[in-house]
Amino acid sequence: MNTKTRTLTLLALLFCFLSGPSHADLKPLDHIVVVVNEDVITQTTLDNRVNDFRKQLELSQLSRIEPKTLRKQVLERIIRDTIQLQQAKQFGITVDDLMLNRMLEQLAKTNKMTLDDFRATIESEGLSYARFREQTRNELIINQLQQRLVASKINVSDQEVQQFIEQNETGDTSNVTYHIRHILIATPETASPEDIDSARQQADSVYRKITSGSEFEDMAIKYSSGRNALKGGDLGSRKANELPQLFVDAIRSLSSGETSKPVKSASGFHLLQLVSSSNDQVMVQQTNARHILIRTSSEISDDQARQTLLDLKKKIENGKSFAELASEYSEDPGSKIKGGDLGWFGPGEFTPTFENVANSLDIGQISEPFKTPFGWHILEVLERRQHDQGKTNKENLARNSIKKRKIDEELRLWLRRIRDEAYVEFIEKDS
Repeated sequence: MNTKTRTLTLLALLFCFLSGPSHADLKPLDHIVVVVNEDVITQTTLDNRVNDFRKQLELSQLSRIEPKTLRKQVLERIIRDTIQLQQAKQFGITVDDLMLNRMLEQLAKTNKMTLDDFRATIESEGLSYARFREQTRNELIINQLQQRLVASKINVSDQEVQQFIEQNETGDTSNVTYHIRHILIATPETASPEDIDSARQQADSVYRKITSGSEFEDMAIKYSSGRNALKGGDLGSRKANELPQLFVDAIRSLSSGETSKPVKSASGFHLLQLVSSSNDQVMVQQTNARHILIRTSSEISDDQARQTLLDLKKKIENGKSFAELASEYSEDPGSKIKGGDLGWFGPGEFTPTFENVANSLDIGQISEPFKTPFGWHILEVLERRQHDQGKTNKENLARNSIKKRKIDEELRLWLRRIRDEAYVEFIEKDS
């Protein structure tokens, strides 16, 4: 199907979708802004997302961004999300209402609110709770896709761990935490010398604007192709060993508020601003918990797995031993023989969903059934403690830091690749 035919077909399909059964019920056709593979992005979708992001930027004091720049960045974000959601659909990745509601309840609890208060707060800020809810669902789906296609394929060897420990023992950055902002001037995956030279010139131009007084956040929103562009390029606080060495080398000698000259990687040219740094010892909260895992299969559906765990939870609440039921029913071979006991674990050692549920529970509390990529779980928190992770858990910390750094690097390349491979056509509105 050629480009013109493809676009006309999509227009026709959208017209049929928006039109009623009779002429009296006809609704105006929503203008298509971009065609992304077999889907379309409409003007209404774009307007809604731009308005939502503008509200969020106002709350973070970044409302000075000009509308044209914001529209461009938001549209690129929607395109990237659309491509990822299309891939997730092909893999059968979904987030049901139960999982979504649980995540929203956790977000509310994190902010020390009830779900009703959380919803009222969002709406009081001028945001649509319905759109916030569906965007949260999409982000959960995208996170699962990235976990399956990128994060799950990252391996860290024992040799890498030992080299990492040796390097950090002899250096002075093992406990350094950097809060940085980032701008990426991207190059195509198969960049020509002309592409590279053009990107370098743009990066140099952005650097000159920043050093001449332009706000880094403004330049990130206007020019960056990074995932955090709409947050003013803010990457938050990262341990030095969680960052690419290229970044650490670029910011090592900076003072707070200073910006590095552009540095080149396979993704393009990066500008980094150091917001702050600290060299404090980091104490982490560790949790001791036990769980029961029921895996889904062609014979066991999500509903059946969830119902099995609800029945087991009721038995435990009526006096049955958690450990005995875990030994009998759990499908996690590692913890099954220990009555479901997972031992002590800290941040980053389990999936985000598992960790969020564990953090939301009081000691002795048993969770409702929840789903992770491994299956359905119920979880009981036994103890918590503050722990100096650097003393007794050095290898785990090293492995997690290396993995996080590799995931960040691979995710940037993967996002660029799927964007380059997608069919994206911008539709000009008739004047």
